[in-house]
Amino acid sequence: MKLHTLIDHLNTLLNTASIKDYPPAHNGLQLENNGLIERIVVAVDACDAVIEKATQEKNTLLIVHHGLFWSGLRPLTGTFYQKIKCAMDHNLAIYSSHLPLDLHPELGNNILLAKALNLGELRPALEIAGQLTGYAGQCSPISRAAFLEKVSHAVGGPVHHAPGGPEKIERVLVVTGGAGNKVIEAAATGVDTFVTGEGSHSSYIEAEELHINLIYAGHYATETFGVKALGNYLSKQFHLPWAFIDHPTGL
Repeated sequence: MKLHTLIDHLNTLLNTASIKDYPPAHNGLQLENNGLIERIVVAVDACDAVIEKATQEKNTLLIVHHGLFWSGLRPLTGTFYQKIKCAMDHNLAIYSSHLPLDLHPELGNNILLAKALNLGELRPALEIAGQLTGYAGQCSPISRAAFLEKVSHAVGGPVHHAPGGPEKIERVLVVTGGAGNKVIEAAATGVDTFVTGEGSHSSYIEAEELHINLIYAGHYATETFGVKALGNYLSKQFHLPWAFIDHPTGL
């Protein structure tokens, strides 16, 4: 499979060029290889541990949510040099998609987590970087304890919460990743519960004061949905094997 055939397809599918993002995201192809791809692996982060596993077979395309440049511009020295050298020595190509993958209406982190929570009447909600990023939806009235169990099951691990809102949950906003600093904006959408990945200390207090339930389901855990869906989609589309590399941070 030609690398740039895959890259062109990804850029079109994810609307990469048109979606605004944080400057360090650098969405798109971040590291080119010799042009040949024989398998796809996906992961949340382009960290050393992930790259080492991805290079166990040559001619691989690694697709990540958080790319190589989140720490900003820096010299190719030390551990950063070693990581890039490892990838290049094994002909590994790396593609990153941050907000374009969050936003995708079928393969995105937000829509997939919202559907995993069985939310209905979904609508895009809450603006990040100039575009509606999350999804708000309805659910049959459910106790807060039961809903917490549902979130925990969806993300595959324990969750933390600020029980500022009602005991019965009906209106939920889902924004994956580190959107906990958006509690004020979330409350303004009219939901009683805000599900995100992580937030600052002050977000807990804001949730209490605004009388909204805030559920921290894990930055990493809430952002595994999109890369998995994308890997599965590309495998079917281009008849390539794919795998997910799990490297959780616990955050």
